[in-house]
Amino acid sequence: MPGLYIGLMSGTSMDGIDAVLADLGTTPRLLHHAHQPFSPQLRATLLALNEPGNDELHRAALAANALALGYATVVHTLLTQSQLTAGEVTAIGCHGQTVRHHPESGYTLQLVNGALLAELAGIRVVCDFRSRDVAAGGEGAPLVPAFHRAVFGHPQQSRAVINIGGIANITSLPAQGDVTGFDCGPGNMLMDGWIMKHQGVAYDAGGAWAAQGTAIPELLDRLLAHEFFDRPPPKSTGRDLFNLKNLEAVLAGDERPVDVQTTLCELTATAITRALNVYCADAREVYLCGGGARNDALRKRLAALLPDRRVAVTDELGIAAESVEAAAFAWLAQRTLAGEPGNLPQVTGARGLRVLGAIYPA
Repeated sequence: MPGLYIGLMSGTSMDGIDAVLADLGTTPRLLHHAHQPFSPQLRATLLALNEPGNDELHRAALAANALALGYATVVHTLLTQSQLTAGEVTAIGCHGQTVRHHPESGYTLQLVNGALLAELAGIRVVCDFRSRDVAAGGEGAPLVPAFHRAVFGHPQQSRAVINIGGIANITSLPAQGDVTGFDCGPGNMLMDGWIMKHQGVAYDAGGAWAAQGTAIPELLDRLLAHEFFDRPPPKSTGRDLFNLKNLEAVLAGDERPVDVQTTLCELTATAITRALNVYCADAREVYLCGGGARNDALRKRLAALLPDRRVAVTDELGIAAESVEAAAFAWLAQRTLAGEPGNLPQVTGARGLRVLGAIYPA
C-alpha cells in the first residue's frame, strides 16, 4: 500500500519522540523529521513503570494516555511542516514506549493508547508490533533488521548496521545469504542514567564527559561478565537487565564518576565490537544509527576497535541516524496494512513469518 506514512519512535533512552513523514512508494523517501522531548514528569513516570510499584495498572493507563497526547502533538507538527491534512496520510506506525520486556515469560509491553491516538490525529494507527512475534515464540525484537535490509542492503557489499539507542542492536546484511540481527547490550542507556545522576543532564552530548575520563579495566571486566553478552542469538534485552541499580551493584564505591562514564562508553563499544567480530566477520562497512551515532567519543572508540572496517553513519546512505527507527515503524505499518509479514524469524526466533501490529481505524 504505497502512500504517505508517519512513523513514531520513543525508545529505551526515554528522551522523547522521534517522528518522520515518509513517502513509501517504490523507493522510500523521508520527507520530514521532528523530535519532541518528554517532559521531566512523563519521563520519571515511564522510568518508574519499569519497576514494580503501587497501583501500576492505573499509572500505566494514564501514562499511555499521556503518550498518545504527545504522539498526536508531534503528528500535528509534521502535518504543519509538510502542509498536509490528516486525510492525506495513509497510517501512523507507532512503536509505543517499552516499560517491560519479558519474552521468556511470553509478553512484552509497549505503552500507548492507540485508539486515543487515532481519535486525536484523525489518522489510522498501527501499534503493538512486538506482541505477535512473541506469541509465535520469538523475542519480539529487534524488528528493524527487515527494514535495514530493504533500505540499506547491497548486492555486492556485506554491511552491518548498528542501531545505538538505549540498547544497541546489530543487523548483519550479507551480500549473499540471510539477514541476521540481535541486541548486543546497552547502548546509551547506562551512560544516560549515570550522567543524569551526577550532572543532572539527560545525555552526554557528543560523549564530551566520557572523553575526559579513563576507563577502569576491572569495572569493564565485571560489567562484561554479565551472562547476556555470552548468550547466543536470538536475544533481546532492555532496562530489565541493564539499569543503574545493577550498575551500582558492581561498583567498588571509590571510582571517579567521570571514569565510570568512560567505562560505560567502553562497555558499549566493546560489546558491539565483540558481536561484530563473531557474527558479522565479513562486513567491511559498519553504519551507525540512533542517538549513539552522534556520540563522538563512542564513534571514535568503535573506529579504533575496528581498524579494518569502515565505520560511518547512515546519513551517508540517505537516512539520518536519528530518523532510522521511526522510519522503520512507518514501513512496518505499511507491511501490516498490506497483510505482509514484518518480522524475520532468523532474527527474533519466532516460529515463522508473521503480520505484526494492531490496527485502530481513524
